[in-house]
Amino acid sequence: MAIFKKPILRALGHKTREMPSGLWTKCPTCGEVIHNFALSENLQVCPKCDHHFNLGSRERIESLVDPESFEEHDSSMSSVDPLGFKGMTTYADRLQSYKQKTGLVDAVTTGSGKINGHQVGLGVMDFNFLAATMGSVVGEKITRVIEFSTKNSLPVILVCASGGARMYEGMLSLMQMAKTSGALALHAQAKLPYITVLTNPTTAGVMASYASLGDVIIAEPKAMIGFAGPRVIRETTHQTLPPDFQTAEFLESHGLIDLIVHRQKLRQTLGDILNYLDTK
Repeated sequence: MAIFKKPILRALGHKTREMPSGLWTKCPTCGEVIHNFALSENLQVCPKCDHHFNLGSRERIESLVDPESFEEHDSSMSSVDPLGFKGMTTYADRLQSYKQKTGLVDAVTTGSGKINGHQVGLGVMDFNFLAATMGSVVGEKITRVIEFSTKNSLPVILVCASGGARMYEGMLSLMQMAKTSGALALHAQAKLPYITVLTNPTTAGVMASYASLGDVIIAEPKAMIGFAGPRVIRETTHQTLPPDFQTAEFLESHGLIDLIVHRQKLRQTLGDILNYLDTK
């Protein structure tokens, strides 16, 4: 009879060490594992391959405007549920969930600030809030910052990202395309500059309205930009699409985009453009 029991070693050699959550991020392009602090310090850009991760609206504004120069407009404007949208989760519940998750009231932050000393009207969309879909509040806030800029003779800069119109609001969402475009038409009549920055992804109703109307259109590298998705276009046209279809580089080569600018150079580039346009 054995005095000691044989140890059970079944798990040895098979146990994997789990990476602590919230500390590291794996780059989807090159596979590099990056500490989140280093990623934040690099404006959410992979230091190895320059992959541009999603950047929140607060961080974006901080990276663009002169220190302490930004004044937010319409900060309390919040979406309602005009259609009484029903589903497994109601629209009202989804809005509340994203407010708690992101600390934002809706998918765009608007206001005025200075970029290299130039006062501008600024709107920045945040993909973290309901995929930056455009509902009534997004359209209204963007329209208001355009109208404010027209009244005060300021250039407008809109940083765009969106998955499209917000289906929970139906036609009320689609109406924002015409409303924002109309405000931009009056801004153009006042001979004031309008600059758009297209980030990954900028699609559907946003791309079909104010995102593509800039006097100067800038995009971040490798950003996905387009109206309908590649599958829909393939099935509609029965054509084989190029491998880089709907990327910023493809659209620049076909004349839709003026510049592709690395995120770390965006503030300086915007300042140079404003200098060239001699805005005050």
